[in-house]
Amino acid sequence: MLVMTARDAKNHFGEALDTVQREPVLITRNNKPVSVMVSLEDIKGTYLADLFAEKAEGHDEWVQAKVSEAISKAKNGEQGTPKDQVHAQIMDKVRQRLAVKKQVLCTV
Repeated sequence: MLVMTARDAKNHFGEALDTVQREPVLITRNNKPVSVMVSLEDIKGTYLADLFAEKAEGHDEWVQAKVSEAISKAKNGEQGTPKDQVHAQIMDKVRQRLAVKKQVLCTV
């Protein structure tokens, strides 16, 4: 995982975006981690990816369908997945992908 200071990330944003396509980038400020940049490909299939879906053709319909589904579930008394559980699932997937990438890098 590449580590960049916030200043370097700002000054070399294009390079950071290119790097994110290959591996996560940890951003630090005052020598403390403050953010991680990951590609949408790395989080594909997670709830987080859905939140950051590009506004493309059909996006509004997708949002409307999700809202309608949530309203329907609420009317039927169904509860969705608690946000803490969703967050834990996302973090588990990110950790798994990082572990795989780390194993690949260690074997090279």
